[in-house]
Amino acid sequence: MKRLFVCNFARRLFKPRTTQHPHSQESNESMEQSPMVTVNDNFDTKESKESMEKSPMITINDNFDSKESKESMEKSPIITATNNFDSQSAKENGKDTGNDTATNIILNHDFSDGLHLWHSNCCDAFVVPAGSGYHKGLTAGEACCYAVVTNRKECWQGLEQDITSRISAGSTYTVSACVGAAGTFLGPVEVLATLKLVYQNAETRYLFVSKKSASKECWEILEGSFSLSTMPDQVIFYLEGPPAGTDLLIKSVVISCPSSTACDSSGTSSFSTDDDNIIINPQFDDGLKSWSGRGCKVALHASMADGKITPLSGKFFASATERTQSWNGIQQDLTGRVKRKLAYEVTAVVRIYGNNVTSADLRSTLYVKAADNRERYIGIASVKATDKDWVTLQGKFLLNDNPSQVVVFLEGPPAGTDILLNNLVIKHASKAPPPSPPVIEDPGFGVNIITNTSLNDGTNGWFALGNCTMSVQTGSPHIMPPMARDSLGAHEPLSGRYILVTGRTQNWMGPAQMITDKVKLYLTYQVSAWVKIGQTSGPQNVNVALGVDSQWVNGGQVEISNDRWHEIGGSFRIEKQATKVMVYIQGPAAGVDLMVAGLQIFPVDRRARFRHLKRQTAMIRKRDVTLKFSGSDSGSLIGTFVRVRQLQNSFPFGAAISRTNMDNEDFNAFFVKNFNWAVFGNELKWYWTEAQQGNLNYKDADELLDFCTKHSIQVRGHCIFWEVVGTVQAWVQSLNKKDLMTAVQNRLTGLLTRYKGKFPHYDVNNEMMHGSFYQDRLGNDIRVYMFKTAHQLDPTAILFVNDYHVEDGCDPRSSPEKYIEHILDLQEHGAPVGGIGIQGHIDSPVGTIVCSALDKLGILGLPIWFTEVDVSSDNEYVRADDLEVMLREAYAHPAVEGIVLWGFWELFMSRTNAHLVNAEGDINEAGKRYLALKHEWLSHAHGHIDEQGQFSFSGFHGSYEVEVITSAKKITKKFVVDKGDNALVISVDI
Repeated sequence: MKRLFVCNFARRLFKPRTTQHPHSQESNESMEQSPMVTVNDNFDTKESKESMEKSPMITINDNFDSKESKESMEKSPIITATNNFDSQSAKENGKDTGNDTATNIILNHDFSDGLHLWHSNCCDAFVVPAGSGYHKGLTAGEACCYAVVTNRKECWQGLEQDITSRISAGSTYTVSACVGAAGTFLGPVEVLATLKLVYQNAETRYLFVSKKSASKECWEILEGSFSLSTMPDQVIFYLEGPPAGTDLLIKSVVISCPSSTACDSSGTSSFSTDDDNIIINPQFDDGLKSWSGRGCKVALHASMADGKITPLSGKFFASATERTQSWNGIQQDLTGRVKRKLAYEVTAVVRIYGNNVTSADLRSTLYVKAADNRERYIGIASVKATDKDWVTLQGKFLLNDNPSQVVVFLEGPPAGTDILLNNLVIKHASKAPPPSPPVIEDPGFGVNIITNTSLNDGTNGWFALGNCTMSVQTGSPHIMPPMARDSLGAHEPLSGRYILVTGRTQNWMGPAQMITDKVKLYLTYQVSAWVKIGQTSGPQNVNVALGVDSQWVNGGQVEISNDRWHEIGGSFRIEKQATKVMVYIQGPAAGVDLMVAGLQIFPVDRRARFRHLKRQTAMIRKRDVTLKFSGSDSGSLIGTFVRVRQLQNSFPFGAAISRTNMDNEDFNAFFVKNFNWAVFGNELKWYWTEAQQGNLNYKDADELLDFCTKHSIQVRGHCIFWEVVGTVQAWVQSLNKKDLMTAVQNRLTGLLTRYKGKFPHYDVNNEMMHGSFYQDRLGNDIRVYMFKTAHQLDPTAILFVNDYHVEDGCDPRSSPEKYIEHILDLQEHGAPVGGIGIQGHIDSPVGTIVCSALDKLGILGLPIWFTEVDVSSDNEYVRADDLEVMLREAYAHPAVEGIVLWGFWELFMSRTNAHLVNAEGDINEAGKRYLALKHEWLSHAHGHIDEQGQFSFSGFHGSYEVEVITSAKKITKKFVVDKGDNALVISVDI
């Protein structure tokens, strides 16, 4: 049919846009470069918040004054707290908290998942397993695990958890914690529950919640309650109090909201302005008040075109007329009405008129001027507008900073075409209802849904799509195609029969089947078949395609240039109910015969694959370790309890960031905590650093690099050049051959000398499998020249190739075989290619297909990085599954040495429904899955020193800390588990 390459090319986080001025564009369009290209970057771990006016009102029903080492406890605005110190008399000592954990906002409340989501405040903490007898006096703790907070130098040091996103203003929360103490103290000590309240534009406050006396003999129940009248930017709950040197013991913590109607577990704060439109005069009832033209004139209308155009609603509409540039349009200044870190949704009713243009892309855009006078343009939304009907344009945006000016405007259609606006609404974006995982009954994993695939019954179940002829022949392979065999395991041989299609007069003609009733929503299906073509003069693409109502879906593609059988493999998923689903095989040019054998379409059992990958991961990413204890006291250590905690996994997990992200402290906190590598979305690309010839801008890249260096985060250099013509700025495209060569040399020298030694990786010439701008203009040797020169200028950097659709089977231009051929050709001509970048913009990934690509590329012996991973689904649970496929396949493969996500925050990614964190900071199911995997890939061990004075365990590569506590002293040692085939022996001197 058409569109053989519709495998979602919305691949990049931050792309330039096709306008004559510097705006940031939706990422799916091809782009002409211009200055100050930005993306809608946002991050906020807070739920929707009220404006944070600081009022002196506060009521606290207790006097507490013992935090010598903290800031004075000035009370935060409009906070109430009540405390019940001794209400536990009816309970027995040692009894655990009795609250219903279903409503508990504390995660991992009983430390059954170790210290996951808990953080020690300037001290150390570990979890003692049930029955260890670690603290002999607390017998009630024998039945369960508990946390020990130790090495405390100050009374305020303790254990904390961020609860910002799970509480809301105006609700009352009860606190109940089971606590104890251990150490050399005499008499009881106080354990305190406290809230730390962090404000963006005011000093941090501390709210005392409750306290309880604790002793060495038994567990105590600390109880209290609190309520916040306004929401700070961050709320952290922690336990503290015992004197320095005393261990704080915590068995469980419950914070709940007694009234289910008063509390929203999603943590949504109340907003009095949720439904308030921040646009003034949105339907032009007050004429053109507050509206103006951006480079053009605006006019008010009750009707146009002799009454053929009338408002869709209300009495009036406005037009932006006499437009001489595509960026001209109608605008309104929003300065002072937009709050930082809040998501806003934009809805506009629009159409176009005049200049013989019947349809055009119409965009809503935000102009933002920062306090330091930096300017940027944020693309909000785009719609195909027509001159026939009003259409609705919808989108979202978020600002990370407090700009000095914000203007919203409409733009896009060609010069001379009027933009018509009936109304515009911008309001705080409503929270989506909590998602639910899709329910799939009887998935039938591994069962082929194709009828008569063996052709035992002739062509029954098949039909010819188009005016062509089908017949059954013999002589095809008897074995299952390898990628299908990897998924299905042992399988009976194929029949050796195939469908021969002749008389094809169009490339879309081929064998087809209706599978409407066999395909289930949200299941990922693997596609596999043997295909072959008749005689032809050149390479031909063969495609397994699906017609889903009026939509074309790519199920896999392969390029064939000989008369042998080829494996074709791919995948697809349908997420909306369709009235008709047809699968067909197409692709070769008209007149070329097509042969198809053993077509398999079956749902994939991802969980079974994950079990295999876990075993593979343990072999690839873990190492046996023996801790050998020595010293004068080593003989008395037999049976002593040992705790080993991994501090960090050494495997690179990275994410794309942009300069505007850095204005959001919550984005920064999430990024620094959960990633150890970075890549800049735009700021190092040539169209950004030199949007206009000779006008260099390295300020954004410098600031990002400084930020990453400060937090010990390494950065990939992306990219020196970009081979796709649509990404090359206009002034570069206009150069003659000699001047272009000079510009290329200047770019290499300027970038590589400025940042020598600062970027461990460079993507030298991005996407050479999909573009050839420099090669077409400067000859075949230019690519090798770029690599050689880059190496000469910065010999320490590993130089990468980088391309997309390498791993998914849907693009013959960048198949693993083509990629290997491309890399070998570069190397044979002297290019020092040191690494292979696979971008990883993928839909419905299937592990065996991804693994097959990695296996093939692995023969080159070069490190492989997934450089731009993103997955997209409107269902967060499906998105989480897709992400897990990619992360597990990469982490389990020995050739892969790093994974970089192409963003993680809503509104700051090139693909919609690909984010891990929602616009205002809620971690969604995909984000939770990522964090769960990061936690799974940390090793913790505990036990006792054996008779040989040793303790052994198997751990993931990375940094560790071992702690041994005896009656006389505590020994702590840090060590690193690196790669190696033999067991690692670490000496611990006591």
